Amino acid sequence: MATSIQKNLIEKNEQYRASFKNGKLSLPPAKQYAVVTCMDARIDPAAAYGIGLGDAHVIRNAGGNARDALRSLVISEQLLGTNEILLIKHTGCGMLTFTNETAHSVIENALGAEAARELAGLDFQPFPDLEKGVRDDVEFLRRSRAIPDEVTISGWVYEVETGKVRQVV
Repeated sequence: MATSIQKNLIEKNEQYRASFKNGKLSLPPAKQYAVVTCMDARIDPAAAYGIGLGDAHVIRNAGGNARDALRSLVISEQLLGTNEILLIKHTGCGMLTFTNETAHSVIENALGAEAARELAGLDFQPFPDLEKGVRDDVEFLRRSRAIPDEVTISGWVYEVETGKVRQVV
C-alpha cells in the first residue's frame, strides 16, 4: 500500500509530466558547473541559486560537505565536463549544532550497540563555525589532487532567513 508521500509523488509527477518538454537536454550540464549544498529542506537550489534545468549538477548532502561530495565532483568534472564548483553552506545548519561525540551517543541510545559499532569510525563532519566550515571545505577541494587546479572553486553562505547568498571565499 502506498504511503501519502508516495501518492503525492505519483500525483505531482503526473502534473509535471503533462507539461514536460525538456526530454532532449544533453547529459553534461549546459553551464559546466557543479553546486555542493546542504540537503536542508528549506533550500530550493534551483530557485535560490538561479539554476535552470540542465544547467548544473547539484550535489546535496548534510552540511554541503566537500568530502562527501568528492566522488560526485570527480564524475562531474572528469566524465561530464564541469569546470567550476560553487560550495554553498547555510545559516541555521543542523551541522552547527552537534559534535561527533553527541551524534555517536544519540545513535547508540536510539539504535543500540550494534548500530553504534557499525558506525563507530564514522566522522559526521560537524562544524561549529559556518564561515570557517566554508573556508575549510574550499581549501580541501583546492588541495585535492582529484580536483584539477584549473577548476574554479568558490565558497558561499546562503541565509535561510532572508534568501540572500554571500561569498566567503
